[in-house]
Amino acid sequence: MDIKCTEKELFVFKKIAHAAAEIGVPCFLIGGFVRDKIIGRPTKDVDIVCAGDGIMLAKTVAKRFNPAPHVNYFKNFGTAHIKAEGMEIEFVGARKESYRYHSRKPDVVPGTLEDDQNRRDFTINTLAISLNESDLPAGQAGYGRLIDPFNGKKDLEERIIRTPSDPKITFSDDPLRMMRAARFASQLGFTIEKKTFDAMTSEAHRISIVSRERITDELNKIILSPEPSVGFLLLYESGILHIIFPQLVDLAGAEYKDGHGHKDNFHHTLQVLDNLSLNTGDLWLRWAALLHDIAKPATKKFEEGHGWTFHGHEVVGGRMVPKIFAAMKLPLNEKMNFVRKMVELHLRPISLTKENITDSAIRRLLFDAGDDFESLMLLCEADITSKNKYKLKKFRENFQLVRKRCKEVEEKDHIRNWQPPVSGEMIMEIFGLPPSKPVGDLKNAIKEAMLDAVIPNTYEAAYDFMIAKAKEMGLKPVKERS
Repeated sequence: MDIKCTEKELFVFKKIAHAAAEIGVPCFLIGGFVRDKIIGRPTKDVDIVCAGDGIMLAKTVAKRFNPAPHVNYFKNFGTAHIKAEGMEIEFVGARKESYRYHSRKPDVVPGTLEDDQNRRDFTINTLAISLNESDLPAGQAGYGRLIDPFNGKKDLEERIIRTPSDPKITFSDDPLRMMRAARFASQLGFTIEKKTFDAMTSEAHRISIVSRERITDELNKIILSPEPSVGFLLLYESGILHIIFPQLVDLAGAEYKDGHGHKDNFHHTLQVLDNLSLNTGDLWLRWAALLHDIAKPATKKFEEGHGWTFHGHEVVGGRMVPKIFAAMKLPLNEKMNFVRKMVELHLRPISLTKENITDSAIRRLLFDAGDDFESLMLLCEADITSKNKYKLKKFRENFQLVRKRCKEVEEKDHIRNWQPPVSGEMIMEIFGLPPSKPVGDLKNAIKEAMLDAVIPNTYEAAYDFMIAKAKEMGLKPVKERS
């Protein structure tokens, strides 16, 4: 093998080779698996291309395992998939593609390995390994040999992303490839070759024919990459980001007036995202980093004698999150609610770094953050992007003090997972009330009294407080204390 494989992988590839020989179909390992093996990147996704029927090959391969894995196949696309020895193996017949201008869905006809390599996005994804047990016609290599018509291995060594054919045609045919270029640069730390990047810029407008779901899938992969700013800057500089995420682009630039300026919030946001990525792989917390200042353009004002302000940007930003998630076709569920919560709360821990902060303020933060307190603190610590080493040290020390204060208050008052000692159902039963505003008012009053340490977090104290508060509201209990 011209690539280094495990014994288990070699075992599987031999079975594929024997199955291909049995039905007389030349087949090859191709694409991401070969690329990742050469650069030493872990991978379990295997792509097999054959000069023939990929579904038939998959079924023949499956029979060689005991028990035989289930074959999922898609007749319309000529693809099949099996799971074997911990690997996800995709089979497809080699194909030749042609595109119509208003669609990224190609017209497909059967082709050769050469046709299949020609249609691929980047040279680093054209690399193929022969799984054929004898030499093939036209000088193609036998089992285990590398087939590299576009010098993809050299591009891997030089860490370059370029297309195997004219990049303008490559990107016009399938504009999603432009986002894949940015994604691979971000994931692998590679550089996009100038001609290829120039084509991304000239063909940026073509991204509009790609579905929002596919765009967001690539964005998520960039967000999850080791250094997400690399991909976002490439999308920004090519003009693609202006089309797919204009709210983020609106953060770019610094404005000066009367000697006062504000930082470039676009580059600040990317720095926060990179900082956070060093400490968590949580996609949704990374989304919170991307959106934490998203409302700064909408809330920006210049105050004479003071400078630029962004008052309330965390509240306005929270309101923007559902709209952005809907536009991006992201899930409108607890994931979105978590991102919104992080955006709305991201300034709160910073306010607690000031002197003379009360336990009540700490309790309120713990109550509002709940189980997401640690995520919030990670976001806030990533939000420190000062280049001043003294300020950086001071900010970090302040956050350590906030953590210490929060730990002390939580151990004493148990606020993070607080449950009301007197529930809404109990209030309705005690006062003979239907679901109504007075029930909510009483429940909220008990909560506020506990957060302000007016009463302790006990049933007895909550009950007595509730009776006194109800009396002020003109309510009388219809049931005695249980």
